[in-house]
Amino acid sequence: MKWASNIIVCFTVLVMSSPGKSQISAGRVVYERKTNLYKKFKNDDVSQWIPEANKIKIDTFELIFNDTLSYFGPVESNLKENLSWATNKNRIWTSFNQKTTFQVKEIFGEPVNLDDSLRSVKWKIVPGKRKIAGYECQKALYQHGDTANLYAWFCPEFITTAGPETFNGLPGLILGLATEDGGVIYFARQVLLERVDTAQLTPSKIKGKKFTKVELRTKLEKDFGKEEWGKMLIGEVFGMW
Repeated sequence: MKWASNIIVCFTVLVMSSPGKSQISAGRVVYERKTNLYKKFKNDDVSQWIPEANKIKIDTFELIFNDTLSYFGPVESNLKENLSWATNKNRIWTSFNQKTTFQVKEIFGEPVNLDDSLRSVKWKIVPGKRKIAGYECQKALYQHGDTANLYAWFCPEFITTAGPETFNGLPGLILGLATEDGGVIYFARQVLLERVDTAQLTPSKIKGKKFTKVELRTKLEKDFGKEEWGKMLIGEVFGMW
């Protein structure tokens, strides 16, 4: 009966999209990333080549997800980008069932492919809540090394444990990330509840050689590790992000 089929379809959509049901399993998130270039390039002369008006660089990313897979990457634009070299724009495909990630990083303007295991982050859920893109989020803390703290805000109404870049592992979707000094901040500005084609969440037509993390680090250290700028490059590629 056609009317019965329509009721079932409507009910399914409501269950998937109703934030009160804790059953949101697929969709797309648009993030805005703000990077303080003065804090990134800790150099007294940075103001000589980056004007004060341009010290905050804004990039836009999207996260497409279902309950087992995710894709994170930059939102493409035809507009000319100012200071395009100053920040990285990684593309990352994650399989939570297989516990793997596939990343495409740009090094010297060329794509480099990186196979890796799913990142394991030791989060500590701490007091604090805030609303992001219309969703109530809980605060969490990650201590990277001895001094760098990263704060996350996640929403347990989503089944996925995904988030920006390679960050994951909280009981819900990460809608906000911020370093303690405010040097790098990701916040969702739009959440779209929509069906996702699995093809969007799996890498295809990837050009170039694939590296493991160990192989890539070994190559970069061999080629550039003796130079001060090379050490900075390696730190950038294998740093917190």
